[in-house]
Amino acid sequence: MVTFFSLIIGALAGVFSGFFGIGGAVVMVPMLVYLFKFPQHYAQGTALVALLLPIGILAVIRYYHAGNVNIKMGLFISLGFFIGGFLGAHLAHLLPQLVLKRLFGVLLLGLSAYMLMGK
Repeated sequence: MVTFFSLIIGALAGVFSGFFGIGGAVVMVPMLVYLFKFPQHYAQGTALVALLLPIGILAVIRYYHAGNVNIKMGLFISLGFFIGGFLGAHLAHLLPQLVLKRLFGVLLLGLSAYMLMGK
């Protein structure tokens, strides 16, 4: 049953990632925390395992064929993400679970408010 729900979480994250261009962790982390009762650090680490593999390649190919990809910029973003991911993981482990969970919620809430209220 865990395998089935893991596949569902992955499928939902993939659909939202491909549809909205978001990182799958925005979907995966809350689902792992609230459905599987994972601690925040464990949920984030598990989501990173899923994102480590080249799961977005089919979505990238689709967007590329439609002329909607800037490869050079994407590669530079990837380099920054590589370095930032290491630093962010280090900082996250300095915080207690509850603080990290609340900061994640504030991030999602802030992004939501900005998108809903922005032009």
